Amino acid sequence: MNLKKGDKVIVIAGKEKGKEGSVMKVLRSENKVIIENINFMKKHQKSDGQNPGSIKEIEAPIHASNVMLIDPDTKKATRIGKATNKKGKKTRIAKKSNKELDS
Repeated sequence: MNLKKGDKVIVIAGKEKGKEGSVMKVLRSENKVIIENINFMKKHQKSDGQNPGSIKEIEAPIHASNVMLIDPDTKKATRIGKATNKKGKKTRIAKKSNKELDS
């Protein structure tokens, strides 16, 4: 998986298709990502001695194949490639614009 925390992505499949957000968390073992303000689910919180029970809305994970990175130049969905920069370090690049993603 080539996505990292903080990447701007667009959802390309599912009920949230077309929405954009930034990656909050990457779950590598499950191949899923949690995106800010996308794919909400309700979580029932049981009451304890001090706090009453409540229903909270939290972001649920989305499979990584259902999101694509947004190209910083064209502002459209793009695939991610790998390349080596002038210093010899491996970096991620946006396939549409060939622009380096990692600074």
